[in-house]
Amino acid sequence: MKHLEFDGRYREAILKGKKRATVRLGRRPNLKEGDTVLIHSGGYAIGKAVIERVESKTVKELTDEDAFLDGFSSREELINALREHYRWVNDDSKAHVIVFRLVERFDKPVMSSDYAYEGNLPVEIAEKALKHLNLSEEDRRLIELFLKTGSLRKAAYRLGGLNKRHLIREALRRAYEELKRKGIMGPRL
Repeated sequence: MKHLEFDGRYREAILKGKKRATVRLGRRPNLKEGDTVLIHSGGYAIGKAVIERVESKTVKELTDEDAFLDGFSSREELINALREHYRWVNDDSKAHVIVFRLVERFDKPVMSSDYAYEGNLPVEIAEKALKHLNLSEEDRRLIELFLKTGSLRKAAYRLGGLNKRHLIREALRRAYEELKRKGIMGPRL
């Protein structure tokens, strides 16, 4: 499942339906109409949404309507918020308006890190992957490092910095998908 992540300050607006879109800058997100996404806010998965539309334009082409859908009172307020998040905003920056419809609210927010693997613990995935899968050398090395150090953070530092966590997460995600495909693991949430 794909994910849309938001700052924690937007949680209530999303849950109340006041924020039904997000504007993202840079390259086009890998989302299309009809995709179901997991909505995260402030480190928690808070619900699921369906993507209704993804529209690409420049910042200067953003409208008040885009701002209203995104929970802001004006185009100017939206652009100020974009400057807080991105800092490099100019009129020619590529902007993508992602309109979504919340279809499920979670009764209890779930830690985003737990939902990444549908409620399965990363350690359990790593152990089963080493036991049951024919992993690539790189994935095996990353998963073994994760188990040896005991945390994503410590393993990432061994790889050169916290910004390397994504390498371990991707290896765990690939392993989890393969474990699911083989019927060894499945969703717990």
